[in-house]
Amino acid sequence: MTMVRQTKQRQAVIEVLRAARCHPDAAWIHSEVRKLQPTVSLGTVYRTLDALVRDGVAVTIERASGATCYDFRHTGADHHHAVCRQCGAIFDIDAELIPQLPAGAFPQGFRVTDVRLEFMGICPHCEVPDSELAESQGTVQTLPHTAAGAL
Repeated sequence: MTMVRQTKQRQAVIEVLRAARCHPDAAWIHSEVRKLQPTVSLGTVYRTLDALVRDGVAVTIERASGATCYDFRHTGADHHHAVCRQCGAIFDIDAELIPQLPAGAFPQGFRVTDVRLEFMGICPHCEVPDSELAESQGTVQTLPHTAAGAL
């Protein structure tokens, strides 16, 4: 980990990111930081975010629709992310709900230092049931029911 000077601007970025109730992008973080440090530039915010990610204080989340988002790594609140490919919504997934890999999954001597999973998919809000999609296209198809987990 690189030791970085703790400036007022850096502290403001950390404060804003830690308090965020969402997964903000750099522009949102910049607008919030300017309320605390009116002279801070967007470039300073980007450089600070890069340093925080490099130092493991924050993680990036790649949205399908564009802007990279950031998440503060709260101690004891390990989680991963699910990202909707259509609307870009980001959902937290509790890390404890993800099964652990078996002992032989990694090459002998490999030491895992960090885990970051991003699940990409379509959120319930964007998901269009097959029947609604077929009706909008003028045809209705009934698919046979399958046992849970068969897909």
